Parts: sequence; structure tokens; C-alpha cells
Amino acid sequence: MSAHSFGPYHLNPRERSLRRDGKVMQLAPKTFDLLCLLVESAGKALSKEKLLGQLWPDTFVEEANLTQHVSLLRKMLDDGVYIETVPKFGYRFAAPVRTAPAAGVADATLDLTPPQPPKPPAAASVAKLEKPPETRYARNGGVNIAYQVIGDGPIDLVFVMGWVSHLEYFWAEPSFARFLRRLSSFSRLILFDKRGTGLSDRVPLDALPTLEQRMEDLHAVMDAVNCNKAALCGVSEGGPMSALFAATYPDRTLALTMIGTYARRLRDDDYPWGPTLEQRAMYLDEIERSWGGPVGIEDRAPSKAADPEFRNWWATYLRMGASPGAARALTKMNAEIDVRSVLPSVRVPSLIIHRTGDQCLKVEEGRYVASLVPNARYVEFPGDDHLPFVGNQDEIIDEMEEFLTGVRHGEEPERVLATILFVQGPDTVDARLRVQLDREVNWFRGQRLNAPGHPEALASFDGPARAIRCASAIVEHARRAGTSVRIGLHTGECDKLPDGGLGGLAVEAGALVLAATPANEVAVTGPVRDLVAGSGITFQPMDGTVMDWRLFRVLRAK
Repeated sequence: MSAHSFGPYHLNPRERSLRRDGKVMQLAPKTFDLLCLLVESAGKALSKEKLLGQLWPDTFVEEANLTQHVSLLRKMLDDGVYIETVPKFGYRFAAPVRTAPAAGVADATLDLTPPQPPKPPAAASVAKLEKPPETRYARNGGVNIAYQVIGDGPIDLVFVMGWVSHLEYFWAEPSFARFLRRLSSFSRLILFDKRGTGLSDRVPLDALPTLEQRMEDLHAVMDAVNCNKAALCGVSEGGPMSALFAATYPDRTLALTMIGTYARRLRDDDYPWGPTLEQRAMYLDEIERSWGGPVGIEDRAPSKAADPEFRNWWATYLRMGASPGAARALTKMNAEIDVRSVLPSVRVPSLIIHRTGDQCLKVEEGRYVASLVPNARYVEFPGDDHLPFVGNQDEIIDEMEEFLTGVRHGEEPERVLATILFVQGPDTVDARLRVQLDREVNWFRGQRLNAPGHPEALASFDGPARAIRCASAIVEHARRAGTSVRIGLHTGECDKLPDGGLGGLAVEAGALVLAATPANEVAVTGPVRDLVAGSGITFQPMDGTVMDWRLFRVLRAK
């Protein structure tokens, strides 16, 4: 029987011992047996079936037991470079292994302790020495969006970081680099910086990306890497955008994962977990006063808040991710996000993960999100850290891997989230105005709409801000032409009809909005207003409701 050394570890199957730098490490019997199987076949992929058969012979055991032991090993070895996941197959021990005859109890003179000089780099050093993937750019209109691709797994996975980001500085923190490497072990991982942050083009503070623009930027990145359909992983503020994308483009979304996320950023009567306006104002003041330091680290990574190296990385990461003014403007804009009306329209397989003691976003927010997404799987893990790569990241990634690698391409979606535009003149829309309506719809990238029983339904849009701007342009053109129109807008889940048209409750709601709209005005429901945070569009509340949604008059469509 042979003994094996890898990195700083020494494995002796005969003595059933694992040592690190001479210090004995305690492993459960099955976990130790699994390590022996993997190490003795180093470089070879072992199927899950084979591992299950050798670890539990003549016994039926759920695959989750194997996954749990792999997770324990990864945690014990404290790095993601040793055990690789082979998608849809099994696992491989990927590190170089040195093998020699094992020393027995009576053969204690043979010393197989790995030579100390030169000492192999520890896990953290490996991550720091690793070069980040090549950064490329996708163009969306006049803006360049930075992105990276790593891995070649069977599914495409888009990672959407929250608040601010910096692609290349992700990789400077070992725990973050390890987190991304593990995601890429079972996927082709796609990373990008939102416009205005990181390595993407900077934009004016009054033109920071809305949820709608972030979706368009994601489209541009997916197209640039020839990705037709991807799973999305939205972290924190990346969750609402990922949910909106999944609801709006189910044909391009394989699955949805949200980690430590929320439905609304501010407190409300039926959302008592968010910060108050006063608390948000205090945080904005902190950004103004302390940007350049590790702002917010106590809430986002309490277990690392006293670690000087991590504090320094976090402070630098924030500085590289956004300017003080951009960080403040993004925080202020994100406070307006509200996707409560969108979440019930998500129809793709969904996994929501939250830590019970999350200090940044309360666990009740994750539970609330999961309660609104149809058939969502909700998993709660212990811990106080908000950042998913801090704390026990393995249990999060294990859950994601099991969920995403089990996802199958589903049938063509029968429902889609859309913004419906209804228009009506004093009598009928004449031919000349109809031509102009078609031009405006095309200009704002809408689709002419066939809605049986609703001749006033003009078009559908996958972005509510573009729908509002189109509506305002139509009203202004009609006014200049000496006539008047009124336009009603609603965003909701629509049924896709066999002839390519749309129907369902959202269309009916749009017709009711139109009926309540005065001449020469554009009116929208609350869901439309909630989705255009940061767009510069302003509203005024109207009297009355439609299907329990408040109505708002568009004052200015910037």
C-alpha cells in the first residue's frame, strides 16, 4: 500500500491518516475513503456511480451523500484546485500527486513527509498568482461592456454581481477567485461589469444603468459569446435584474439562481425588512464621507471585517469599481428598485439561497422572494456573511451545482413579461398618424401587437422605459399635428397566442388603464413605474386604481 503527498498534505491509507505540514487532520471514515479513491486515481475522472459503488457496496445511497462528502473534503483541503467536478459525470483529483511505499507501524524509519524546501504555495497564494481570464468588450449602442469567459462546462452561466464590480480585481481575492473557479468547473462562466462600473465604459451620473439597460447589456454580452440560452446567477442587487431578465426573456433563460437578494430595497407597509428613508440617507452620507475605505464591510462580510488583507482588498475593489459619485448615485437609484410585481411572472426553474444571519439583507427578504417566484426552490444556510464567497461558500456552490446540472431544456415558454401600449384618439387614428405610430414603435424597438378583442393595443415592449418614451413621443406628435391621443401602459405576464399575438390578464389591465387616461396624457400602472428606477422619468399619482394597481401620470419622459 502506497502513501501519497500533494501540496502541503500527506495521505497514508495504511495508517488511515491525513497530515498537513505534519499535523494530523480528522476526517470521517467515508470522507477519508473517498479521498483515497480520488487520490489513487489522480488525473482520472471517476463516475459518481463508481464512487457510490465503492464507498457503499451493495447499498442504495442517494447521490446527495456523495455530494456532501465531496463538499467536506473541499472544505478540509481549503482550496478548489484539488477536486474538480466533471459535469454530468463525476469528480477528478486534479493536483499532482507524489507516491511512495507507505510506512507501517513496524516500519517507522521510512519518512515520507513532503520535503519542505521549496514549500508548495498555499491555496491563497495559488489564487493570488492566478492571472484573470482575458477581458473582452461587447458593444451595446455607444457603450462598451467588459466581460470575461472561463470554463467549458455543458451549460452557460452568467454571474451578475451586485452594486459595483471590477472583473479583473475579482481575482485578486483568493476566496472570490476560488468561488468563480468552482462555478466554472461545471459551466462556461460568463462575467461582466455593468456600464458605469469596473472596466465597462463610464457614463454620466445621470445616465447610470437602469434595470432595463442592464438587461440590454447582458443581451449584448450573451450575443458576443454566442450564448443563446444561459442560467443566471444574481447576487444581491444583481438578483432583481436577473429575475426581470428571466421573466422577460424566458426563451433565453435556462434557469435562475439568486443569492442574498431582495424584491424591494426600501421599507414599505408590506415589506417591513428594508431600510427606512432615514437609514438609507445615513448610508449615502457614509459613502460620501468614507469612500476609499472598506465601506459596508461590517454588514457584507462580518467574518472578515477584522482581516487587514480582506479589508484592504474590499476598499480597493470598491474604488476600482466606481467613483464616489457613481457609488452614491447607484445606491440612491437602487433604493427605487421594486420587482414584487415581476417575481410571479418568472417561469423558469429557480433557486433562491439566503443565509440566516445575513447582516446586509435580512433573511425574511429571501423568504419573501421565494414565496413570490412560482415553484422556486428555497435553501437557507447558517452564517452572517452577505457576500457568497465569504464564509462557507462550498455549501452554496454545491447546492447550485446540483440544481443547475440537473436542469433540462424545457418546452417553449407559453408566457412572457411585457409592457403593453394601448392608444386611442378622439375618434379613430387616421392613416397619417398610423404611419407615425409605426415609426415610433420601430424606433423604440417595440413589436406591433395583435391582441384579439383589443384594437387599441398598438405594441408590446420588453423594456418599460422604452415603452414610456415611445408613448410620450406619440402624444407629442399628435399634439403637433392638431389632434390628441391618450395612451395607457401596463407591465405584466402575457399569454403567447398561437398566431404570435398576446393575451391574458396583462392585456385586459392595459385596456382598463387606457379607459382611465385623460386626453393628451400617458398613464401607467405601479408595476411600470417601479421598473424604471433611475431612468429620469417622473410621475404624478392619479386618482383611482386598476385591478388594485395605482395609476400614475407621466410628467416627463427624459
